Amino acid sequence: MPQYQELPCGGQVLDIDTALKDGILGGALEAGDAAAGDAGKQPVELRKMMDELDAAGDGGGDEVVPAVFICPISLEPMVDPVTLCTGQTYERANISRWLALGHRTCPTTMQELWDDALTPNATLRQLIAAWFSRRYTRFKKRSADFHGRAADLVHGLRGTAVPRRQPLKGQARVAALRELRSLATTHQSVTKAIAEAGGVALLTSLLGPFTSHAVGSEAVAILVSGVPLDADAKAALMQPAKVSLVVDMLNEGAADTKINCVRLIRILMDEKGFRPETVASLSLLVGVMRLIRDKRHPDGVSSGLELLNSICAVHRPARSMIVSIGAVSQLVELLPELATECVEPALDILDALSAVPEGRTALKDCPRTIPNAVRLLMRVSEPCTRRALSMLWTVCRMAPEECAPAAVEAGLAAKLLLVIQSGCAPELKQKASELLKLCRLNYTDTLFISKCKLTRTIQ
Repeated sequence: MPQYQELPCGGQVLDIDTALKDGILGGALEAGDAAAGDAGKQPVELRKMMDELDAAGDGGGDEVVPAVFICPISLEPMVDPVTLCTGQTYERANISRWLALGHRTCPTTMQELWDDALTPNATLRQLIAAWFSRRYTRFKKRSADFHGRAADLVHGLRGTAVPRRQPLKGQARVAALRELRSLATTHQSVTKAIAEAGGVALLTSLLGPFTSHAVGSEAVAILVSGVPLDADAKAALMQPAKVSLVVDMLNEGAADTKINCVRLIRILMDEKGFRPETVASLSLLVGVMRLIRDKRHPDGVSSGLELLNSICAVHRPARSMIVSIGAVSQLVELLPELATECVEPALDILDALSAVPEGRTALKDCPRTIPNAVRLLMRVSEPCTRRALSMLWTVCRMAPEECAPAAVEAGLAAKLLLVIQSGCAPELKQKASELLKLCRLNYTDTLFISKCKLTRTIQ
């Protein structure tokens, strides 16, 4: 029998029975797949299996999910396929929702339905269950292999392998750590196997004053890959010698190592017993700012800004140190070049730094503060507008005769009128009104209106 049957209109439709026998949908049913057919009678179990495969990024393994398994409405694999009178098959929940909305046509062909009965497509459901069962079995086998290999690597590094051997040293240690990192970053479930084999204690012990950067960078990469870290592990990682190594790698390592070091410090800062003075290090702050300024690595910019923002929040004395390394002018100059999602944390940092006298002075003295802040008004988001307005208010209040005219020349007056007329929060509009009054002190009404570039609207 042919695998496809000709339709009167000239198209073809897949013959399910022949596909089942000939294996066109992923192989003929084998003895081990009989259970999969039975499992197809339980849509909930099939859905759980699909969800686990999707979560692991292995929804179809090396094969594309057959188109006949896909619901035309949701474009996702079906769990409980049903067929309409037009011969089109859909996921029951999706077509039921379509009919409940009052539609009386087939979503695919738009033919009028002469019967709204939903006929279960048991054969297709069995095929779907068998196909995904094979994917699931292979996935589980690969996972077991990966977990076993990860445990072997941990035992080899610890010297607890069977037969018992000395812990790996030198290049062998680096190679084992590199392979372990590859497994952890590629297969998220491996991180649990690493922890169960004692990998967290091992990786923590590898970080110290005499650890090479080759070993340290691999260990840190594994620690931030999702390996579960309990309170004891975090406390051990906060030891001064270990933090010192992480800071050294932050300043001298490759780009991915720097990013991982920043992420590790950020993880430690979330621990309840974290000591704020741990981050009160000029070397650490300089390393973070270098990462933020390196525009070649967007992940590094966002990670660095997140860490610096957290440091400003948890350790107020560090703000003066951050100002002392020139962070204010560097961040201000970066504002126009930052990705949209990075602008808000950068403004949060500048707002925090303006809370100290040195920070306010640095803002006023930076020639790009006013034009860059004016440009951000009503451009990104309301929180960004609020932060930018706060910066402008700070510098204009500090030196109104110098900064207010410069701000007006940069287009501030027109932007403030937009804020006042917008749907922003009332307190933001109030702040804009007060700043507008401050800016117009050195201008006549006619001249100020011309600076607003809104003469026609006002008239």
